[in-house]
Amino acid sequence: MTNKNFGFGTQIRKSPFFDSTVKWGATGFSVYNHMYIPRDFGDPEKNFWNLVKTAILCDVAVERQVEITGPDAYKFIQLLTPRDLSKLAVGQCKYVLITNKEGGILNDPVLLRLAENHFWLSLADSDVLLWAQGVAVNSNLDVKITEPDVSPLQLQGPNSGKIMVKLFGDSIRDLKYYWLREIDLDGIPLIVSRTGWSSELGYELYLRDGSRGNELWEKIMSAGKKFGLEPGHTSSIRRIEGGMLSYHADADINTNPFELGLDRLVNLDNDINFVGKDALKKIKKEGIIRKQVGLEIDCAALKGPNTTFWPLLSNDKKIGKVTSAVYSPRLKKNIALAMVDIEFSKINSELNVQINEKKIQCIIVEKPFFDPKKQIAVTTIQDI
Repeated sequence: MTNKNFGFGTQIRKSPFFDSTVKWGATGFSVYNHMYIPRDFGDPEKNFWNLVKTAILCDVAVERQVEITGPDAYKFIQLLTPRDLSKLAVGQCKYVLITNKEGGILNDPVLLRLAENHFWLSLADSDVLLWAQGVAVNSNLDVKITEPDVSPLQLQGPNSGKIMVKLFGDSIRDLKYYWLREIDLDGIPLIVSRTGWSSELGYELYLRDGSRGNELWEKIMSAGKKFGLEPGHTSSIRRIEGGMLSYHADADINTNPFELGLDRLVNLDNDINFVGKDALKKIKKEGIIRKQVGLEIDCAALKGPNTTFWPLLSNDKKIGKVTSAVYSPRLKKNIALAMVDIEFSKINSELNVQINEKKIQCIIVEKPFFDPKKQIAVTTIQDI
């Protein structure tokens, strides 16, 4: 990118790391949560191999935080999500769903508990800040809901632990999967968590001072040089291999948790109250009419991820859609996530997917496609 003043106006925000990503080779951006996100550092397949073999650093400042504080912050957070948070400790993170009155998914953030009544929701792509503020109006709960000056980076890949030790010393080895720590790096204030959107060993570094974004980026890249660290972007290949959701693609306001197999994130058999509880009880009782599945598509290697929803057909009748598809160079297969009518969702069912004017054979398979028990992501770095 040669135009230093690149942009579409002030309504689309640049992250604190924007200039560094351009300097380090970002050539394409998308918009996510009203902010630019780097999507192209040249070769998506090379980015994938960098991620799974060494490490990549990704600007994910678009994962905006909804900060919830106040005497009733815990009660309010529980009101937003169907996941039981009664055992969520200070310093712990949880993957949660935010649901509306009808049980539809509004977002699938990571929840961080920084203190007894201090929480962040680290968002996927939707305006949950506005939703939370709206819910709070008639909740009769004493809470403050804001978007703080917080911008995350993701450091992901098998060498990410070594880079973190280089940056923060041996004590960082003790940070457990889905736990967080308040820390600073040469005076740069951070929250660090053992989380990420890659299904690999990884960390998120939440910058708490937006004026120091480029400084933080350069420090991490410098520390990672000897470990093969490369600038990168979130990998669609690795995400789909891992069966990870992309909001607006694989889930939206009309998708409920049971269709995605996320029953473990919905607690209906206790006395906690949350938005959408009655609707989700009804859905569970009546049963779902469609379901997310994994697919293998039998054609030449896809040139890139799908940019539209591809119809799924059985005997020329539309019975679902492909939501995310990509070629995996590691598996040497075209793999996809799809939503299909429940009667067509059995493993080994053969269907057709319509890509442009062509009908191509596909088969329903188990997902995730790689490392189904997420053993890579939970790797301890004591042994690294």
